[in-house]
Amino acid sequence: MINTQKHLFSLEDNVTYINGAYMSPLLQSAAIIGKQQVEAKQRPYQISGDDFFNDVKSVKKEFSTMINASNPDRIAIIPSVSYGIANVVKNVNINNKEILVVAEQFPSNIYPWMEMEASQNATLKVINPPDSLEHRGQKWNERLLESINEKTGMVAIAHVHWADGTLFNLKEIRKKTREVGALLIIDGTQSVGAYPFDVKEIDPDALICAGYKWLMGPYGIGVAYYGSAFDNGSPFEQNWINRKDSENFAELVNYQKSYQPGAGRYSMGEQSNFILIPMLLDSLKQINKWSVAEVQAYCEAITKTPIDKIREKGYWVEEFGFRSAHLFGIRKQGLNVEKLKQQLEDNSIFVSIRGSSIRVSPNVYNTEEDLMNLVDVLN
Repeated sequence: MINTQKHLFSLEDNVTYINGAYMSPLLQSAAIIGKQQVEAKQRPYQISGDDFFNDVKSVKKEFSTMINASNPDRIAIIPSVSYGIANVVKNVNINNKEILVVAEQFPSNIYPWMEMEASQNATLKVINPPDSLEHRGQKWNERLLESINEKTGMVAIAHVHWADGTLFNLKEIRKKTREVGALLIIDGTQSVGAYPFDVKEIDPDALICAGYKWLMGPYGIGVAYYGSAFDNGSPFEQNWINRKDSENFAELVNYQKSYQPGAGRYSMGEQSNFILIPMLLDSLKQINKWSVAEVQAYCEAITKTPIDKIREKGYWVEEFGFRSAHLFGIRKQGLNVEKLKQQLEDNSIFVSIRGSSIRVSPNVYNTEEDLMNLVDVLN
């Protein structure tokens, strides 16, 4: 198992940052690349035509490796989750069926379906968690599976819930959606990069990820995988670089009806972003060097004892089989979460408050000592 990787980041020693689900710190190496790329823009004559494509291809290859996708052409470059989902909205007809989501999803994975509900006479069906905290994750998964039936046109959820780390059984959900002919659209923003995801095992119709959280990239760039259901679709945005043969600058005035292969049609304009793409590429390479499985194992190792101690003090944390190790929620009846957050910040401990949950999200730059600092304040 890997050891702490804090030396690769620039976090202060007196700060306990266990808030990667809010935003990851940049790797020092990615920050250096970003500065170099900003300086390179001062000399645009040094940017070649190949530079529009080479790093983009490398990002697609690294992300494909991360999610075990055999074809990098199935990866698109996107600026945000909402953009990636907009490509889905434009190419799906629910035909008066239900769109299943879970309660308190991130808004970017709700608003597009609200639009579809209105425009396609679909029904947005929200699956709530049980009122009781006992076996909460297990029962929530059961409710979701039981709700998938012949009325279901799409299930649109995260792998790991952004507010409290609840883990959804995508393998069983995919099996059920296949039985009824429904699409499975996954927001991987809070999981991919820290929790293993296998495209060959899950076979999602789309997997959409912002890059600035667990992929450790800069803000404003992300990646998306689109399956065969979207092979012949129309992209949300029409731009020159997602068209066939756009590599040939001299022939750009010979307009093309055809798109780039695979999911290349769904990439954003200016996908070559000469600052953000090289930074994201550096981060993806580093995560693949560690391996996502090792990242998750490391988070499990440094959180096990602290979580045991948190529970001893009467706090609730989900059972391990139904939550991730890199993102979990802490709850307690009658807890003043805002007051607690202030106490934590007074001790330079940074977490997030999401609803009634204290959201804790460590990564490889953390140690067990960081989590014990949290325990001390909770005590």
